[in-house]
Amino acid sequence: MPWLSLRVSGWLLSALLPLTAHAASIPQQEYEQVLRSQPDLVHGEALIATCAACHGPQGAGVSDGSVPAIAGQHFRVIVRQLVDFRHDKRWDLRMQHFSDQHHLSGTQDIADVAAFISRMPITRASDHGSGEYLRHGGEVYARLCGSCHGPAAEGDERNPRLAGQHYEYLLRQMHDALEGRRPNFPRDHVRLLQRFELADLAGVADYLSRLGS
Repeated sequence: MPWLSLRVSGWLLSALLPLTAHAASIPQQEYEQVLRSQPDLVHGEALIATCAACHGPQGAGVSDGSVPAIAGQHFRVIVRQLVDFRHDKRWDLRMQHFSDQHHLSGTQDIADVAAFISRMPITRASDHGSGEYLRHGGEVYARLCGSCHGPAAEGDERNPRLAGQHYEYLLRQMHDALEGRRPNFPRDHVRLLQRFELADLAGVADYLSRLGS
């Protein structure tokens, strides 16, 4: 009976939708719970030792693009990325490992380490691009990026600080977003980057890496 098949299919779909919606909401629930926590900076300083193995004791990252500078990044930005790594909404084997529940047991740990990182002195990249597209990159940034990330790329609690970030890391993240390796990258940002030529990407990354240096 076709009508019975349709009714059964409809019932199955309606039964599964709440489960899907619930699963999709878990990262957001965890994120919001972290924001309600009262950070313990002393505990955060103890937790940062694990992060320092890759990001360095000053949170300065690595110039080859493999590890970003994180010191002084906005608290909510750090929390969002940690939660996304924990729930496979952002991919990096090391970060997915060190942000899991064996290393950050719960929302309080995330709040503690994120708060400590956000209060660390900001570092500046020592590596930059060739300078060939530097001026062009500044113009592109001012026209298309500054409205969200700020005129000096200082960011805010929704948008990451980009000023002084490593050139190779910035370039790699833009390419990862364009090639589908950053599932948590905002879709409107991906659409924006799709308008960029290679000179735009290199120029913006070069410009940002030099800000504040």
